[in-house]
Amino acid sequence: MDKIIRIGMDTSKHVFQLHGVNAGEKPVLRKKTRRKEMIDFFTTCPPTLVAIEACGGSHHWARLLTSFGHEVKMIAPQLAKPYVKRNKNDAADAEGLCEAMSRPTMRFVPVKTVEEQAALMLISVRTRLIANRTQLANAIRGYANEFGISAAKGLAHIPMLLERVQAENTVPELAQELFMSQAEEYAQLERNIADVEAKLKAWQRNDERSIRLNTIPGIGPIGSALLIMKTPAPELFKSGRQFAAWIGLTPKDHSTGGKLRLGCITRAGDEALRAALVVGATAVIQHARRSWNASRWLTELLKRKPPKVAAVALANKMARIAWKVMVSGETYSARPASAPQGCAA
Repeated sequence: MDKIIRIGMDTSKHVFQLHGVNAGEKPVLRKKTRRKEMIDFFTTCPPTLVAIEACGGSHHWARLLTSFGHEVKMIAPQLAKPYVKRNKNDAADAEGLCEAMSRPTMRFVPVKTVEEQAALMLISVRTRLIANRTQLANAIRGYANEFGISAAKGLAHIPMLLERVQAENTVPELAQELFMSQAEEYAQLERNIADVEAKLKAWQRNDERSIRLNTIPGIGPIGSALLIMKTPAPELFKSGRQFAAWIGLTPKDHSTGGKLRLGCITRAGDEALRAALVVGATAVIQHARRSWNASRWLTELLKRKPPKVAAVALANKMARIAWKVMVSGETYSARPASAPQGCAA
């Protein structure tokens, strides 16, 4: 009865807390170890189930423990939290993970391979570079405005703004040097972003799933990569609506007494994935406003709802279509919209 059947492990940089139970659900392992001691323990431990919270470094530990013969289950923090009893500490977290893993309806995070981790890193690096570029562009605008020089909105106007600053005789020599330094930094960021995006597109061209997802309007290289990297096995979801709810694109349900009460979207799930879908939906809506061949569903929606609300609704629909494409292995094909009267087909 002392054989361990399940272990919950709370991870950190150097200290790891273990909590194991036997077949009678009684705790038989409560142990705090250092990194090397933890590795030695799992090297000699018979194959068992191990629960880890999905956080920084968790995919590395999952791959390592799997190589030792163990079966690793990764649990999202928000799903493990309800099983932590009262006070928050490492021992309670490990016990909560051990308990959460035993639940038959628990959903787990798939363990990423090193190749998938590298592709996801591409997206993260691109996001950081774009944020740095935006921050630098705003700083350049602010500094230029101090000398009475302004430019129109948009990143495309930053190079022209820097040229105007260089040609302006009223800008002191010291400020000119600083603007030149910022111009070089901005150009370097542009090159870095272009290099990362080229690598991302190359990765997408070699991934069959990403190619199929990219046929959905509004889901570009970023959206398709995020859908593949962030989504658990699509077969775990019963329907496209359940998948959209997992992303956080369905209304909050606060119903009681038979009265239906729906609020704004839940914003659950991965923020980057949800944002990519909403941004893609916004681009589709902008295109639809300039074109006559938009779908009838979207045209009617824009008549009833504000653009931002319509973008979230369209993102929900895109998520459902993406789920169907991933599950079925088919390629998306939209039915062409009929041309309105008076327009050439």
